[in-house]
Amino acid sequence: MAQVEFEGVRKVYDNGHVAVHNATISVEDGELVVLVGPSGCGKSTTLRMLAGLESITEGTLRIGGRVVNDVAPKDRDIAMVFQNYALYPHMTVFDNMAFGLKLRKYPKDEIKQRVHQAAEILGIEGVLDRKPKQLSGGQRQRVAVGRAIVRKPEVFLFDEPLSNLDAKLRVQMRTEISKLHRRLGATMVYVTHDQVEAMTMGNRIVVMRDGHIQQIDAPLRLYNHPVNKFVASFIGSPSMNFVTGTLVREGGFVFRTHGDAFQLSLLEEHWDRLREYEGKEVTLGIRPENMYVADRTTGPDHAAFVPVLLEVVEPMGNEIFIYARAGDFLLVARVVPQMLPDPGQSIRLALDLTKLHFFDAASEKTIAIPSV
Repeated sequence: MAQVEFEGVRKVYDNGHVAVHNATISVEDGELVVLVGPSGCGKSTTLRMLAGLESITEGTLRIGGRVVNDVAPKDRDIAMVFQNYALYPHMTVFDNMAFGLKLRKYPKDEIKQRVHQAAEILGIEGVLDRKPKQLSGGQRQRVAVGRAIVRKPEVFLFDEPLSNLDAKLRVQMRTEISKLHRRLGATMVYVTHDQVEAMTMGNRIVVMRDGHIQQIDAPLRLYNHPVNKFVASFIGSPSMNFVTGTLVREGGFVFRTHGDAFQLSLLEEHWDRLREYEGKEVTLGIRPENMYVADRTTGPDHAAFVPVLLEVVEPMGNEIFIYARAGDFLLVARVVPQMLPDPGQSIRLALDLTKLHFFDAASEKTIAIPSV
């Protein structure tokens, strides 16, 4: 396997559109790195440049220390798994998996050995003689992955490979790909728009927006220490709650929302980090799982209480999503199963003060990071 290095890579199309701005990413040997972001953020374009399917306008791309900017896709020693599987319908599973090796004139015995080895790893030995139309979606995806495995490439590339599967099968297949990564010790670059896939699969995650890299970090670092409001909103489901307000000093530091919907007396640990923002507008963020129904469950040691009007209650079985309004602000809380009043009634939410995030209102950059 090999290291992948993007160094100041840009992609500009003929019409002047800049799809990727100055991308600098290092994927270590044997690492699984996930590129994630909303549609149009440049993640698939970045992957296609790595595959050689898109030209690079500026910058340097290396695979295993070798500059590959002008190297043809077939000579880059990579294998790509696409969203639509791209299987030949008239060929059996065995022939689909063996096709690339046959083109490269591998001996028949070696082809057979590689195909059966990959089929064993993926649990599809029993379908090698079937055609793609006789397979389920999950089986077809395994065949597409198997076709990549038999190549034994330096780098595996995955372009939203699970997006055509149903929810239950997506969970199963992302687990299978994670196990495959550990078993092969392979270098993998994986593109998805699904932040849950990114969080559960990646050793590190590259968050992109409008062609710019926002943050590269381990999953829990992204979750606990986002560098800006966009990363904070994109990582985590349901998304982080955001409330605009002003920081004032009334004995201690107080965050007061616009419209006076509520105010929070902050902890001393926030004071030094927020001192320069006294009297200024900021955005407060708190995740749904860091909010509790007051007086119903054991809440955090350091809590502030906010009166809200219940709008929607969504029982999920092992948890409940609460949508509630405080003045002009809609808050989403993720709480343990419990009896709740009907929508239209008032309750109090307890906010964990040790889990607050603060963002500069103008730049949207993080200005106070929780100490967890």
